[in-house]
Amino acid sequence: MSATETNVETKAETQDPAGKEEPRGGDRSALVVGAAVLAACLGLVLFGVLGGLGEEDRPERRVPTAAVTYEVTGEGRVEVSYLARSEAGRATVEKNVELPWKKTVRVPLGKPPTVNIVLDGKGGQARCALAVRGKHVQSATASGAYGRATCSAELPAPERTTESTG
Repeated sequence: MSATETNVETKAETQDPAGKEEPRGGDRSALVVGAAVLAACLGLVLFGVLGGLGEEDRPERRVPTAAVTYEVTGEGRVEVSYLARSEAGRATVEKNVELPWKKTVRVPLGKPPTVNIVLDGKGGQARCALAVRGKHVQSATASGAYGRATCSAELPAPERTTESTG
């Protein structure tokens, strides 16, 4: 078989019955690779548009805190509201708490730790106490129906770090 005959046979194998040449395997792989690259780019764009990492995946900002212990003693039931770790300084409220009650939390520096108690309608007597870093700071007593008491303290503001611009 001559080189011309081999070339004719090969060409005949790659033609469809209508006589047109079919695309070769190399052309198909280029299409597949191009489609994969396009899909990857589209995925990255969607990832960026839809927000990327969720809030739970982002690193938490470190806020300096101090250990604060809130304690309520007495008899009966009270509503207790206290400041815990929250940059916004929002209080946590626990209702219908049976005494005695005690909780140690982290409070951001610069936010005043505070505990408020309110007796229920049956009255009674309850005492709140506040300790910062294990040291007693303040106490107060509530008595009677819906009696109230508040204990608070001051925490120093966090030290600001300055970077030299030299």
